Amino acid sequence: MRQSFYLFALKFRRGQKEDEKAIFANSMFDHHDFPKAETSFNKISLYIEELADPNMPATIFDEIWEYYLEDSK
Repeated sequence: MRQSFYLFALKFRRGQKEDEKAIFANSMFDHHDFPKAETSFNKISLYIEELADPNMPATIFDEIWEYYLEDSK
């Protein structure tokens, strides 16, 4: 079973303060209702779109998702 996107993305929290992926991961961590066990692009993408948090833009989600897919191979 592959790890959830949430657990994968947490590794970006240690990034530089200005790094968009670190900002995304830190904001994701602060949202307690983030779908932590999810591995589905569509479900996570819908959550992010509905949330509309400026610190969690869809473009950065897409970038991290690509890393997630690469890591899953």
